[in-house]
Parts: sequence; C-alpha cells; structure tokens
Amino acid sequence: MYAIIATGGKQYKVSEGDVIRVEKLEVADGESYEFDCVLAVNDGELTVGDPTVKGAVVKATALETGKGKKIIVYKYKRKSGYHKKNGHRQPFTAFKIDSIVK
Repeated sequence: MYAIIATGGKQYKVSEGDVIRVEKLEVADGESYEFDCVLAVNDGELTVGDPTVKGAVVKATALETGKGKKIIVYKYKRKSGYHKKNGHRQPFTAFKIDSIVK
C-alpha cells in the first residue's frame, strides 16, 4: 500500500515504514503529524483524488529537524571581474510514516 502526498510544494510517494525529508515544518522531534493533502492511495486498487482523496490521512512521526548538505551558488560575469560565491543549506524535517488511513 502506498500514497502520494503533497507538502512544501512537492509530491512524495510514501509507504508505511518509509523515512522522508520534507521542507521544514514546525513540529517538535518525536511528535506525531498528519498529512491530510493525500493526492492518491493504492491499496491494490488506485484511488485518485479530485484534487485530494476524501478522508484519507497519512500519519507520521517527526524524527529530526536539520539542514541539508551545502549547495554552492556561484555567479560570474566574464570580462567585468564580477564573481560572487554563496552557500545555501535547505532546512528539512524528517518523518517516519506510521500508517496510511483511507
């Protein structure tokens, strides 16, 4: 059984027991959270929402909050001597999927 959820402007395919990293949410570590924007559920038969599946919820537990790997952003313009180097670390929240309720 799997579900497709939407959070943080992205879509994730999740099953029970999966660990996913999503855009940072204000959830304390160890606290439970429910994703209610479920776009599709497959339990042998695919149910697609319009836009979401009515009554479907994905229950998860927050594992940790942190920052991802550093991404280097380098801007450069030739012949003018312009260059700028920046780094960025995207904050995330890791969740363990406990159950999918249809």
